Amino acid sequence: MSAGRRHPAEALDLAMTSTLLAKAREVAARTGTATGWAPRPGGPNVAMHAISASMQLGDAKAGLSMGAAAAIAEKFPWDRYHSVIDIGAAEGCVPAQLALGHPHLTGGGFDLPAAGPAFEDYVASHGLTSRLRFYPGNFFTDPLPPADVLVMGHILHDWSLQQKFTLLRKAHQALPDGGALIVYDAIIDDDRTTNSFGLLMSLNMLIETPAGFDYTAADCRSWMADIGFRDTYAEPLPGPDSMVVGIK
Repeated sequence: MSAGRRHPAEALDLAMTSTLLAKAREVAARTGTATGWAPRPGGPNVAMHAISASMQLGDAKAGLSMGAAAAIAEKFPWDRYHSVIDIGAAEGCVPAQLALGHPHLTGGGFDLPAAGPAFEDYVASHGLTSRLRFYPGNFFTDPLPPADVLVMGHILHDWSLQQKFTLLRKAHQALPDGGALIVYDAIIDDDRTTNSFGLLMSLNMLIETPAGFDYTAADCRSWMADIGFRDTYAEPLPGPDSMVVGIK
């Protein structure tokens, strides 16, 4: 079979997956509840989930975060801080961009152990091995590594409200007094009328996760205040993303 033609079974898988996604979106939009779409052994969406899982590392994460990382490097007052760790760092695009833009910064990335080799290769390719290291762990079951600044990019929207609070609380505990947490996502505008991408992403979370959802800047600032952050503010980033900053 030529490289340009799909195998009939692959074409059928993609067609069935498209139908399943359309049905899932319809249910999620109508009910406001997660569909729990997940791979089933032998089901038509197994291949898609295998691809999706592999893309959570490497180029996919870098592509999603590069613009945000560059803007955060420019907008945030890094001269007041000396260390930064990206929570859920994947290959390390965000800490690498921050370190390249601010030579005084050290730190690294925290993620599941499987992300370690990709992170170390990416950091080494940018000549940052002496300043950035990989911290293996699970952000629900392990303590977060301490730093002056913690970053959570495209993380919170994957999880339920209770799990969001858990992650924010763990970040607060890991920060020193005066430390900062930077959260960025496709944050919905407070009036819920402008950032259509964020609204669609929230619908997507209903499909792809058991309880995830996107949120407004006001939501995130309120959660941070409830946990104990003494000051919060929000700033737009390129595209649909915004960041919310909490100061401990």
